[in-house]
Amino acid sequence: MAIANTVAAYLHARRIPYELIMHPYRETARQVAESAHVPPAQVAKAVILSDSRGGYVMAVIPSDCHVNLDEISRRAGRRLELAPEMRVTPVFTDCASGAVPPIGPAYGMETMVDDALVGLSEIYFESGDHRGLIHVSGDQFLSLLREASHGWFAH
Repeated sequence: MAIANTVAAYLHARRIPYELIMHPYRETARQVAESAHVPPAQVAKAVILSDSRGGYVMAVIPSDCHVNLDEISRRAGRRLELAPEMRVTPVFTDCASGAVPPIGPAYGMETMVDDALVGLSEIYFESGDHRGLIHVSGDQFLSLLREASHGWFAH
């Protein structure tokens, strides 16, 4: 699998042209950026959070950042914490474990985008496995997440 079926269908339905960049197997978004020779700040990664009711929120942040849980919880209006990977794997059935594309709406997931990704000319993101990186324009990426809320919550 080079690109998750859900992501491919989502890009196609929205008529978003993209480039698929193949790279050696890498575990983390930061390692992917290094391997693909792209700036880590331009690689968007997904961090899956959960609340006490079992609801999920996808935080989309640059690969060289971490989520400020206090700030994103304040913005979401509920306490969020990192979701255990084994709990979210069933949501992303067409993705390799740990290779979640930062396109929450494609998976019906509430999504919050860090404003550090706004205004970038190009963005790269996981394709759903640990070997593919999708490259789109910054505007196209944000159009994929138009329903998402925005804010500063990465550091």
